[in-house]
Amino acid sequence: MSNEYKTIHEFDFNLICEYFSNVERQGPGSPEVTVRALGFIDGLTPQSRIADLGCGTGGQTMTLAQRAPGQVTGLDLFPDFIRIFNRNARALGLSDRVKGIVGSMDDLPFGKESLDLIWSEGAIYNIGFERGLKEWRDYLKTGGYIAVSECSWFTAERPAEIHDFWMAHYPEIDTIPNKVARMQDAGYVPVATFVLPENCWTEHFFFPCVRIQDAFLQKHAGSRTAEEFIAGQRREMELYRKYKEFYGYAFYIGKKI
Repeated sequence: MSNEYKTIHEFDFNLICEYFSNVERQGPGSPEVTVRALGFIDGLTPQSRIADLGCGTGGQTMTLAQRAPGQVTGLDLFPDFIRIFNRNARALGLSDRVKGIVGSMDDLPFGKESLDLIWSEGAIYNIGFERGLKEWRDYLKTGGYIAVSECSWFTAERPAEIHDFWMAHYPEIDTIPNKVARMQDAGYVPVATFVLPENCWTEHFFFPCVRIQDAFLQKHAGSRTAEEFIAGQRREMELYRKYKEFYGYAFYIGKKI
């Protein structure tokens, strides 16, 4: 693979934040998938404490809060995302029990063993799947749940082009059985795993992004950085179209023992 396509982490945070502030979701997913994953989690009450780590603007968090009882805290590194998150919570009448805060997933502001559920859609890669599962476990009560979506290989082997792309962007990508094994090794009972359907990528992520890309480039006309960023986003869409049978997102749900 050519090195001309940078990983998203190599771009200016402000540029990334501006781009993704204009779409409801900052990664693949759908309301239906959030609800399906929530269906594997038992025992939530109005007293439950839930944290959505790497929540973005809260597309999935609002679905979660509308379907699950308890106090929900969304945490994200980007203040602009949290501003939109809290605005969305107010608009939906959820702000009495849903709050977004600025923070880092590698230094959580929660008490040890204080959470009943940790949620993270498409964001645990920022800290790493294995590290996230191990470190976040300390914040869960015994019997508490973790539910994360994570990019995963669907096959034992895959074409070199897509293999090299993901090795450059996220070397911790692995097959679903190996991810489940990592979850078990980290001290959870694996409760459920399922693959996100294709429309989580197309209808709910790529298509909304395509609609804003031309305007984004016009706003940043002449910016090599903006052009490289959009080129990388378009490259990722093209690779998914070519190789979607080999990889995608899977949800992993575990219970702390």
